[in-house]
Amino acid sequence: MKVIDYTEIINRTGVDPQSVDIVSLCSDSRKVLSDSLFVCISGTLNDGHEYAYNAYTRSCRIFVTERAVKLPDDAFVIITKNTRVALARLSAAFFGYPADKLTVIGITGTKGKTTSSLLIYNILQAHGVSVGYIGSNGISYGAHQFTTVNTTPESYEIHEYMRKMVDAGVKILVMEVSSQALKMDRVHGIKFDISVFTNLSPDHIGEFEHADFDEYKNCKRLLFTDYGTEYVVYNADDEYAAEIISGNRCPKASISGKGNADADYSADGITFFRAPGKIAVSFTCNGRDGSHSVSLSFPGDFSVYNGLTAIAVCRRLGIEIGQIIDAMKNVRIKGRFETYELPNGATVVIDYAHNGVSLKAALTALRNYGPTRLICLFGAIGGRTRMRRAELGLVASRDADFCILTSDNPDNESPWSIIGEIASYFTAGTAPYVAIPDRRKAIEYALQNSKQGDIILLAGKGHETYQLICGVRENFCEAEIVEEYCKNSKL
Repeated sequence: MKVIDYTEIINRTGVDPQSVDIVSLCSDSRKVLSDSLFVCISGTLNDGHEYAYNAYTRSCRIFVTERAVKLPDDAFVIITKNTRVALARLSAAFFGYPADKLTVIGITGTKGKTTSSLLIYNILQAHGVSVGYIGSNGISYGAHQFTTVNTTPESYEIHEYMRKMVDAGVKILVMEVSSQALKMDRVHGIKFDISVFTNLSPDHIGEFEHADFDEYKNCKRLLFTDYGTEYVVYNADDEYAAEIISGNRCPKASISGKGNADADYSADGITFFRAPGKIAVSFTCNGRDGSHSVSLSFPGDFSVYNGLTAIAVCRRLGIEIGQIIDAMKNVRIKGRFETYELPNGATVVIDYAHNGVSLKAALTALRNYGPTRLICLFGAIGGRTRMRRAELGLVASRDADFCILTSDNPDNESPWSIIGEIASYFTAGTAPYVAIPDRRKAIEYALQNSKQGDIILLAGKGHETYQLICGVRENFCEAEIVEEYCKNSKL
């Protein structure tokens, strides 16, 4: 086995993979091909160094590691300090540095990343701009749509799809940038032309995520300090905004959903309205372009922030305010307050609200629309982020009229155990609830027992089309269940 300390070369140049006879880069030994370069990544649950020999048995002979590994003599091992950084740099080089050929917009924050990103994406499409999207709702460009495991994929996947986008003529990429992606160097080396901060509240804190809130916050801040951004859009109403964008001297645009006259784009005259199959909000946008009426097919104050964010970003890209407003008014986003009208006059809302803050915001927003009953169906994921169970239980028990406790992605944990933990936060005087672990049966129960004027919130799954049960992703789509029910009810 040949071993060479390539640290300085990787850190300076990224090791040009085209100088080595390889056909692919890989960090998953199960996907290794003959003549692949295998990068050993130390993850939260698994250490890629332990799978180096597996990759070798699949005819891989070139390895990037952070320490010595036991391999036969014909293996070539490159040792570096940080294999995640190495993978990002190698991937960029392997695909011909596609990020340099794109205007890249990065959006980070606890809430609002997906809706803001896809509003921008839809506005640009409507304006005739060739645009791509990477985020919670997958990867999109042109007529192409792909699913992803993480909000922000691994660096190899990012560069692979950026290459495809560039080859397809895409000019602008809108990307959700998670705190985990920043912590794990998935976007290392990418220059973000515009960086956006939506808001910040405690989330993703736990054994396998962030150690504490400060780490979570500081990872978010990296997008504004370490990635060469030339323009910042930020939520001036958020208490952490000044800290997040501090040290960045590039031009900025601030937004405010509270009518802050000092903000570049602010909202007042917020009005909530409900129609069959539609729960919406309108407001007046004041700022650099004067005052304009805006309407969105989403509920709540937070939708106002998402709309203002989209306006600020698209104005920076040169789109006229009237065109932006017209493009936004009928945008629907899969799994983000996706609304259906039942034959009996009840309304179903599918949303990704999966922690206490987002569930509180969702229920508060929906309460503004005067439901006969506000029904909340939700669960919590198994195996991690256990702090969410208390948050979810406390919020739902206080803010809903009736709750249906069920499964989210229980994985290897008992659904009854998760439900029991959530139920322990329902105290006397709070909302009544039923427990139905099978999520399909729980949804059918909610639909069958609904009444005219009810709003039923299916919280937590949103855009996801699977359930993770015992390590297996089983097909599961809430929208299909609701659509099937509506169809059968009309027969």
